[in-house]
Amino acid sequence: MNERKYSVSSIGSRLDAFLKQICADAGFHLNYEILDVDTAEDDFETPDVTVRFSGPDVDLLLGNKAELLLSLEHVAMETLRVASEDHSRISFDANDYRLLRIEELRLSATAAAEKVKRTGQPFRFNPMNSRERRVIHLALRNETSVRSESIGSGPARQVVVYPAGMASLPEPPREFAPRPGSGSGRGGRGGPRDRGRAARR
Repeated sequence: MNERKYSVSSIGSRLDAFLKQICADAGFHLNYEILDVDTAEDDFETPDVTVRFSGPDVDLLLGNKAELLLSLEHVAMETLRVASEDHSRISFDANDYRLLRIEELRLSATAAAEKVKRTGQPFRFNPMNSRERRVIHLALRNETSVRSESIGSGPARQVVVYPAGMASLPEPPREFAPRPGSGSGRGGRGGPRDRGRAARR
């Protein structure tokens, strides 16, 4: 269980001011609630504070795999000067997108593990953000036949699932790094990596 670091009382007023300004400047017709999140044993995603959006323009936030929602969240973290290691403690959501995405990633991780066991070959996910990579790693942490590893840098960082006894593959020159994307599938490699089955981001 994570120790709470942020709360509505400590950050809510700054989040509210930021969102009011963004919605006014962009002309978004959105409602939102800033809420403390109860701590839980489920460690796939355990934010301290969540912002839940609703209203006529909520579909704009969720289009193209919630690109605008996630971008808005990132800009908020940067504007409020939240340390990068704490970004997962404040979560933006709408229509339970986060919950549904976590379940999708868990199923993708299970399918990838089964394919690696069956073929004996590594499986590469498309590049994804640190929160989504963490879900993949955690979904596979109890697997003894496979291991997961993050490779690449910046927006090209991705997860590779290997047979447990297989060494990491060498990385190609950086100019061959894959273009950013999300979801599961095969892609390229690039940049430094971290190793292990556990929650590496």
